[in-house]
Amino acid sequence: MTNDIPDLAAQVGRALQEKGLLLTTAESCTGGGLAQAITEIAGSTSWFDCGFIAYSSASKTEMLDVPAALIAQLGTVSEEVAAAMANGALASSNAHVAMSTTGIAGPSGAVPGKPVGTVCFGWANGDTVHTERLVFAGERRSVRAQTVAHALQGLLRFLG
Repeated sequence: MTNDIPDLAAQVGRALQEKGLLLTTAESCTGGGLAQAITEIAGSTSWFDCGFIAYSSASKTEMLDVPAALIAQLGTVSEEVAAAMANGALASSNAHVAMSTTGIAGPSGAVPGKPVGTVCFGWANGDTVHTERLVFAGERRSVRAQTVAHALQGLLRFLG
């Protein structure tokens, strides 16, 4: 599978259109990179509803209803928070499918067990939530680009 972000975004668009689905995003470490990649595709208005950039812990709770207790217990970079972000985006949008990213792009922010490059992903459709945790190598820009590409690839797999 390609890592070319525009090609991946176009593939996502075709898959969503074929299924008649709308997408929403809930982003932290990617800072809107997913929404930007998606809206670079002409006609994305027919398959992309909206995106949430919930960078702070408070915004994750306020915008996406991620429980503050969950963040306090596990930290913002966890599969559980990624799942809650995706579900929160679905609940706060008209979309049928959501994807989320939360991670440590660097160069600082590492904590024990979560080195720089740790990213958690969530993909949800209301009935099912799939999460994943990866650690990417490289500097901040590279980690963010790898995260966008992987989120799009994961959504393609999730859509089946």
